Amino acid sequence: MKIYDEFIDIVFGEKEVTISPEKAKIINESYLFLKEFAENKIIYGVNTGFGPMAQYRIDTTDQLQLQYNLIRSHASGCGDYFDEETVRAAILCRLNSLSLGKSGVHIEAIELMRDLLNHRITPLIFQHGGVGASGDLVQLAHLALVLIGEGEVFYKGSRRPTAEVFAEVGIKPLQIHLREGLSLMNGTSVMTGLAGVNVYYAEKLLSWTVKFSCAINELVQSYDDHFSFELNSAKQHIGQQDIAGLMREFLKDSKRTRKRAEHLYQGQHNEAVFKEKVQEYYSLRCVPQILGPVADTILRTLRIVEEELNSANDNPIVDVPTKQVYHGGNFHGDYISLEMDKLKLVVTRMAMLAERQLNYLLNPKINELLPPFVNAGKLGFNFGMQGVQFTATSTTAECQTLSTSMYVHSIPNNNDNQDIVSMGTNAATLTRKVIENAFQVLAIEAITIAQAIDILGCYEELSSTTKEWYNEIRTIIPFFKEDMVFYPYLKDMVSWLKK
Repeated sequence: MKIYDEFIDIVFGEKEVTISPEKAKIINESYLFLKEFAENKIIYGVNTGFGPMAQYRIDTTDQLQLQYNLIRSHASGCGDYFDEETVRAAILCRLNSLSLGKSGVHIEAIELMRDLLNHRITPLIFQHGGVGASGDLVQLAHLALVLIGEGEVFYKGSRRPTAEVFAEVGIKPLQIHLREGLSLMNGTSVMTGLAGVNVYYAEKLLSWTVKFSCAINELVQSYDDHFSFELNSAKQHIGQQDIAGLMREFLKDSKRTRKRAEHLYQGQHNEAVFKEKVQEYYSLRCVPQILGPVADTILRTLRIVEEELNSANDNPIVDVPTKQVYHGGNFHGDYISLEMDKLKLVVTRMAMLAERQLNYLLNPKINELLPPFVNAGKLGFNFGMQGVQFTATSTTAECQTLSTSMYVHSIPNNNDNQDIVSMGTNAATLTRKVIENAFQVLAIEAITIAQAIDILGCYEELSSTTKEWYNEIRTIIPFFKEDMVFYPYLKDMVSWLKK
């Protein structure tokens, strides 16, 4: 996934954006063709109104002002604003899409987006406003507003007027040349950028979920056949086989997992009730079957996101080779909307698995191994992880509620011109919320596992994988017997899991 890797390096890292001479040539050819082609033809968004107002011809003298009117009138977002990484991702997606030479924009618009990214100037873009058809019109209008030197940005930690920051950095606002207003706004770049960020974090969640599942199997000294090659290859799902393979890799040097053949397949077993469990609870034994679909879903979502990232998703589409302009609906966000719904479901599933594993560790009637709530203090007087479990349970429940589909939640609008919409931006935004929730649940689970390791005194028997992350956790939160205030530790743990 080379393109996606580059996307991550720019959004989260220090890699700068460049525009190659070859790409600049394609962009310029597209712009010059559309400018000439539109002189005596009806082209949507150049010499017509927008949406249901497309039946009205726009005079030549008003065509550039039309673009400014569109930007200003649609910069109408509300609610919370997107964080820096999401906005950077959205800008990069818009830049890449318009650079394909299918939009007829002037290269100055693309160069200015490049400058925003490289100077780390982040436009103020609100979360509420997009219905995901005609793209992310409202959110991208806030990007376009910044490009014309208006609106607000975040720069060096402060929220400031765009014009002020541009003057400080030496950036000139965009002057509309032809249809840059519509081209900047009429695409799926916010939902796609956010989807790319969501996949990035979902992959981290999956990795931690596998590691924590392995550690709990170590704690209870479970049998290793439930993640064996033989058992999991009997089922044809690639994701399940991959998760089982990861578990074998992570646990290869553990001294606590056991071979069934050595304990239950030898000697005489005549007792009526077996002292040892023959099989573990599902949250420990069925990890490959539960996380396999998660892995498969994340992989497919990554492919769809990369395809959308590299697509021309505005309207109309300019095709220089055939000397034609094609009107249609490439701005429709169904692909991203559906994938975000699916990703949201599997992230919620990871939170549910973590919550059940957490409950297993906290309930001595189930694990028959640890004190209640992994309480290392005085039972009845101290509380261990009792209070924090409420947070994990509540947060998991919220994930379940937020997992309701947005893809099937269309509401017609725009005078019924947009009579079926994708709600892709909402889908991606809710998925991000579910991801943040899942990190919180896993942070609580991680602290609980570390506490259990210390109570059992089994550190030396653990796999090197578990030892490695356990050691890092203990630099964030110490082993505790006395009750303490948890919320600062939870915040630090979430940050550590996400890094």
